[in-house]
Amino acid sequence: MNAAVFILAGGVGSRLGLLAQGRAKPAVPFAGIYRIIDFTLSNVMNSGLYRVGVLTQYQPLSLMDHLATGAAWDMAGRSRGIRILPPATGRRDSDWYRGTADAVRQNLDYLAGREAPETLVLSGDHVYCMDYRPLIAFHRERGAKITVAVIEVGREEIRRYGAAEVDGRGLIRGWEEKPARPRTTLASMGVYVFDSGWLVSFLEKDRAALDFGRDVIPAALAAGERVAAFPFAGYWRDVGTVEAYWRANMDVISVPAPVSPERWGVRPNPETYGGFAGRPPARFLASARVEGSLVSAGCRIAGTVVDSVLSPGVVVEEGAVVRGSILFSDTVVRRRARCEMAVVDREAEIAAGAAHHRAGPRSRRSPCRGRPESASARACSWARRSGWGRAAPSRRRRGIRPPPRAAGRG
Repeated sequence: MNAAVFILAGGVGSRLGLLAQGRAKPAVPFAGIYRIIDFTLSNVMNSGLYRVGVLTQYQPLSLMDHLATGAAWDMAGRSRGIRILPPATGRRDSDWYRGTADAVRQNLDYLAGREAPETLVLSGDHVYCMDYRPLIAFHRERGAKITVAVIEVGREEIRRYGAAEVDGRGLIRGWEEKPARPRTTLASMGVYVFDSGWLVSFLEKDRAALDFGRDVIPAALAAGERVAAFPFAGYWRDVGTVEAYWRANMDVISVPAPVSPERWGVRPNPETYGGFAGRPPARFLASARVEGSLVSAGCRIAGTVVDSVLSPGVVVEEGAVVRGSILFSDTVVRRRARCEMAVVDREAEIAAGAAHHRAGPRSRRSPCRGRPESASARACSWARRSGWGRAAPSRRRRGIRPPPRAAGRG
């Protein structure tokens, strides 16, 4: 199947606080050895598509380091590849990307000569598994100019997304972007298929259209164009907030696990900064106790780790307790330290005796049902300076020593 692919990977990620400062949001680590963008890239690869344009803007170096040549996703070669597409600043009618549609408009030359009848536009910061071939086939069967992948969400959640009203034939008859009073619970997943010719013509003609959800889809509906809705029933999560990010990681270690990178065929880049390439196997000392957790290569565990996700190189010393937490690469938890319901950025050191506790109800299916302390941008702002996010920044600042950090890495 011949389709052009754009991945939108330039968002600031302000709701992730310091987890997305110094790195692009799609480059934030996930489930130990992955980055968030690995899910979308692997979906593309597993759909038989091997030429991708990645639209970058904010903190692009971290993402560029991770993508490298694209070989990790079988996208290196004469007829395949990943192309980084930054904003074309310094030219008339070109500037920093002002929206999703504007980002694609500034890179229409990427489509030139590709002879792709359809163009896929995908978000690079969502966790899900999808074969895009049935989506493209659905688009063709409906004779649509635009097809939007949609999923049922709760009535409170729909306020954060584009909302589609769909008829019995799968065509969108009504659309609202982030509705205050939603009339539907069908949410846009940020996965679009466009008729390539129509997309180029529209974006060149209507230069005021900056965003697909806010501008392009309403304009297409107003002009009487066919806009279809492709129903998706699998797991999908927008991990744009610390709480959503934390819960998605907990879903990886839940029993049963609704998120399975291995079963989904998600590929990481082992050579990425903080990755697992060249590291020894994880080591568990006699004093170690590990339950329901994901422990990556290079970790050394002498303490207690329960219901947690540990990236490569994490050290948990004897007497330390890590529970319901996500620890990025090369973090060290010293003796008798306690870390519960937290997200800790890479290379932090939690000093001996430091304690942090947040009680929350638990169940066997999802080990940590409570709200993590780093569940807001303000709380997460302690992720690097103090080693973990917390809701009360004035407490316990002593004893947590983060190391110097190279800008734009990891």
